[in-house]
Parts: sequence; structure tokens; C-alpha cells
Amino acid sequence: MISLKHIDEMTALSLSLHHMQLPREIIVGNGSLDTVPDVCRDLGLSESALIITGPTTMRVAGQRVIDSLQEEGLEVHWHIVSSDTATLKDVEEAEREISILRPQVVFGVGGGTKIDIAKLSSARQEVPFISVPTTASHDSMASPVASVKGMNRPYSVKAQSPMAVIADTSVILNAPYRFTASGCGDVVSKLTSTRDWRLAHEKKKEYYAQYTASLASMSAQHIIENSGQIKPGSEEGLRILLEALVSCGVAMCIGGTSKPCSGSEHLFSHALDLLAPEPALHGEQCGLGTIMMAALHGMDWEVVRETLRKVGAPVNADEIGIDDGHIVEALVKAREIRPERYTILNEKPLPRESAWALARETGVIG
Repeated sequence: MISLKHIDEMTALSLSLHHMQLPREIIVGNGSLDTVPDVCRDLGLSESALIITGPTTMRVAGQRVIDSLQEEGLEVHWHIVSSDTATLKDVEEAEREISILRPQVVFGVGGGTKIDIAKLSSARQEVPFISVPTTASHDSMASPVASVKGMNRPYSVKAQSPMAVIADTSVILNAPYRFTASGCGDVVSKLTSTRDWRLAHEKKKEYYAQYTASLASMSAQHIIENSGQIKPGSEEGLRILLEALVSCGVAMCIGGTSKPCSGSEHLFSHALDLLAPEPALHGEQCGLGTIMMAALHGMDWEVVRETLRKVGAPVNADEIGIDDGHIVEALVKAREIRPERYTILNEKPLPRESAWALARETGVIG
């Protein structure tokens, strides 16, 4: 018979457990696609794989992954996703393929859209996932969350961490530089997201992990300090960004939450996705959001703006092709996106007049 004392001890233990799911292999560098068979061998994946990719990324990297795995003796299938934005329909179609084929592993080969579809569909079917990014536009490549439209929420949902991340710099350097600049915007946003997380801890006694927050904010500082090296055609600059993006993903894995990497600036970006006729790239929008939220926090927002300018990322609404009115409306609406998430927007609400003033003060609008 189990005693009440034993039940209390078991309950206390369950409350103290913190499950961290981390990538086991992270390979970054020129020609790292060639390591795909070795990584699979090391992870005990020798039977079958499903590659989720797009028409362009199939030519860029997907076919190389397929060929190398087939040469290794694996049974390989592939699923082509044509849409540019990850939707619930895309995830469900990929999930059906996984349920029928039952592969040992699912590869996401492509930008954030393809990786998020592969990540969430494989998580739903409890199949391991390997991330092979072809752009460096945001931190999805190593994170346990996925951004998918059509799920009655405009923000990321819990999926699973990749077993491995294989980022070939020779492939990513051939992608339009705009994606790399966008990735810098996403990393720099950790300056304000970590402040928001600490604020929620101080005001609402929410769970907060100092080490995790430090890892995320250190990634942002890494970009600020090395912004002069991040430019078109620079492999060294790309490596700096990839290290930071992977660190952000790992921070979310360790923390068990997206909070160290997603705060008020992300809420602004999500609101802009809902309001703007043609939203910009995720990292571009988060960069603009970080400029404004840094000002709300009383931080040196001009450093944020100067860093974004140095790496070639947009610093105002004109540069992302979104009119001033949508920027202001997104600032007003941002707090409603995730009411349960406490940020600087709860401390300093932005009615329309204040939103106009903030956006003008920081130069985000004219």
C-alpha cells in the first residue's frame, strides 16, 4: 500500500523534474552536407528516412541528402512542400506521409517553413527529426518550437528539438543575403525578450532561468560585437550568425519555453503578420520590434538600430514595405496576441497616440 508520505514525495519529485531535449549533433561549415550519412550512422539511423523539402531546396540540398542516404543503404522517400508559409494543412499532409511510411527519421531540408513543417509533423508522429537549414533567417533550425499558421494562434507552438543540426555554409551563402540579415534581426531581439522574461519573473513570479537567459542575451551581444563581419559573401560572418542562432535554439531547449527568445518584440511581429497585407520576413519584423521595445525598456535602442543597419537589415517601415498605420496598429494589438505572456507592454500599455509617438521617436516610422 502506498502511503500519503510516499505520494507527497513522488509529487514533489515530479514538480522538480525539468526535461531538456537537446540536439546530439551540431555540424556547421563548408561541405557539412557530406556528413549526413556519418551523422545517421552515429545516431543509429540505418533503415529509412523521409525528406521534407521544397521545389527549390530540393535542387539546392535535398537531392544531395537523398543521394547520400541511398548510397548508405537507407530506404529514402521525399515529400515536397510548395507553399512559402507553413500552414496546418501542410503539417497534416506531411504527417499523413509519416504515418504511412513510418520512417526512422524525418529530415527538414530548407528554410524556416520546411523545417517547421518537418519538425511539427514528426513530433506529432513521435519520429525523430534532423534539421538541415538552407537559410539562416531565424532560430527555428535548432529550437523545439514551430511557427505554423491555421492553428488558431499566430505564434509558435511546442514541437520537438532536432536530433541533429547540419548547416552547410556553402549552401546558405548562396541564398539571398536578405535571409541572413533577417536572422540577425531575430538574434538581436533576444535583448528585449530576455528583459521581458525577467520582468515576468519579478512581477508575476514566473519561472525564470538565469543561465538560459544569459545564453540568449549573449547570442545577441555576439551579433552586436561582430556586426561588422556579417555581410554578403562572408563565410566568417555567416558562421557568427549560425553560432548565435543555434545558441538561441539551445536556450529554448534548456529553458523548456520560448520566453528567453520571444517577448514583446515577437508579439509585435505576430500582430504585424495578422495586419499587414504583405508581411516582411520574421526576423526583419522582430528587428523593428526590438528597436521600439528596447526604447520602452529604457535600453539603448540606438545600438540596436545601428547593429541592424550594419548587417544590412531594415530599420524602418519603408524598408520592409509596410505602411506606418500598420506598424502603429501592430503596436496597439501586440499585447492581445498572447494575453498570458507578461512583457513590457503590460507595464507600459500603448494606446494609439503613444504607439505613434514611440514609432516616430525611434525612427521606425517617418
